[in-house]
Amino acid sequence: MSTDIRDASVSTSARTSPAAPAGSAVPPASPAAVTELHDLVIDWFGEHARDLPWRRPDAGAWSVMVSEFMLQQTPVVRVLPVHQEWLARWPRPADLAAESPGEAVRAWGRLGYPRRALRLHAAATAIAAQHDGEVPEDHGQLLALPGVGEYTAAAVASFAYGRRHIVLDTNVRRVFARAVTGTAYPPNATTAAERRTAQTLLPAEEPVAARWAAATMELGALVCTARSPECGRCPIAARCVWRLAGSPAHDGPPRRGQTYAGTDRQVRGRLLAVLRASTAPVPQAALDAVWHEPVQRARALDGLVEDGLVEPLADGVYRLPV
Repeated sequence: MSTDIRDASVSTSARTSPAAPAGSAVPPASPAAVTELHDLVIDWFGEHARDLPWRRPDAGAWSVMVSEFMLQQTPVVRVLPVHQEWLARWPRPADLAAESPGEAVRAWGRLGYPRRALRLHAAATAIAAQHDGEVPEDHGQLLALPGVGEYTAAAVASFAYGRRHIVLDTNVRRVFARAVTGTAYPPNATTAAERRTAQTLLPAEEPVAARWAAATMELGALVCTARSPECGRCPIAARCVWRLAGSPAHDGPPRRGQTYAGTDRQVRGRLLAVLRASTAPVPQAALDAVWHEPVQRARALDGLVEDGLVEPLADGVYRLPV
């Protein structure tokens, strides 16, 4: 029986960390210092963690998996109502697998990046067919599911089953960049040095490692934020290399900004909104009405078809995939 991290109660003496591997990007630190870091962050998490449905004791691994798909590039406040509706409609992977992929796209609503809905449907179908309808606990089996990458596999294994894995999302990477390496932001793409840093800091005990993963993620989401970090509320401010250096400005490559207005993404969203709102195939004319520029509109529609989000039928009508 695996330990549920939401119920984990771990003594300070159990919070030990393995020695840093050769070539680690982390400055040398004593085991006691690393253990103290674990204590501070995990204790802060115990007091300040948000009450989220996928963290509750009665939430299963499927709830965790759905949340991880939805939370990619989407804030919690937007995910919460869709997650609730999704779990009410499809409480098990087999329930989703029994529906068409188009219904997953329809239920995805306006969360954005709707290919995630297709990937989640594909993962549910594989779980139903290959794992007796239960989200697998093994990291390798999770990674073998369609649509599941390294981060999602590690996150589900850690958050749902209390396993010991490096879980590096944007929030965790930012916390480590500031607290350990003294830079304002991590690189645009995850590096081997970041993974070595994370491995060095990963607690040795499985339940502690799982809680550490959740705690550092929450710290980045609530306190060590990208634009306005609240160092006065940070439990490790006194040990943060970036803060102790005077919070130097970012001097690396320009950070990638995200634009939406006027982009193909916006056009794709408008086209999908029309298709989601209709239970019948939609004629070309109804899609033409959502965007004034025909070349961009056609490019966006072609992209949706290529991505498998829209199916063209005869006589110029379109529908969600079945």
